[in-house]
Amino acid sequence: MTLPTHYPKLLLSPRGASEAMDYKIGDKVVYPNHGVGVIEQISYGVLNGRTERYYMIRVVVSGLRVMVPQSNAATVGLRSVIRSTDTSKVLGFLEKGKLNSHHDWKHRFKENSERMRTGSLLEVAVVLKSLVSLSRSKPLSFREKKMLERAKYLLVSEMATSRNTTAENAEATVVKSLAKAKLQFPVMTEKFE
Repeated sequence: MTLPTHYPKLLLSPRGASEAMDYKIGDKVVYPNHGVGVIEQISYGVLNGRTERYYMIRVVVSGLRVMVPQSNAATVGLRSVIRSTDTSKVLGFLEKGKLNSHHDWKHRFKENSERMRTGSLLEVAVVLKSLVSLSRSKPLSFREKKMLERAKYLLVSEMATSRNTTAENAEATVVKSLAKAKLQFPVMTEKFE
């Protein structure tokens, strides 16, 4: 699955991308594959003989707390929430973006897993759209259903945060964008936690 050439990697600019991972307490950030979090604390410690700055992040929905060294923030994919104006690029992809998906389950799942790990909201949107599209032609496997739910959660929660709206409003916007591509979320019979 590749992004088409008319979506040249659509680099979405996180707020303050030039600030070299210099967050402050209260900043909202995205921790890849977990979602939107808040910097709750900044502390200092010694790592490999040098003083290191650490961000204590609380993931909003799950309450998970993660400590990330500032020097490792880019490596793990920690980033600011995308700008509200960039959400239109993601919605535009959901409406008009073309997909190229592997027919082989294992390759498709591996590719989608890698996309989810990038932390890029556009990559998450690619996974969401490809799985919704695939669900029209055949039932999704258990693991793909879970991945679809995860992609939906990540996309909706960051869009809601970015646009300063509720998750319900953000989900409705995503559903409308998919509808313009003649797609709709499959009915999930199992409840995933």
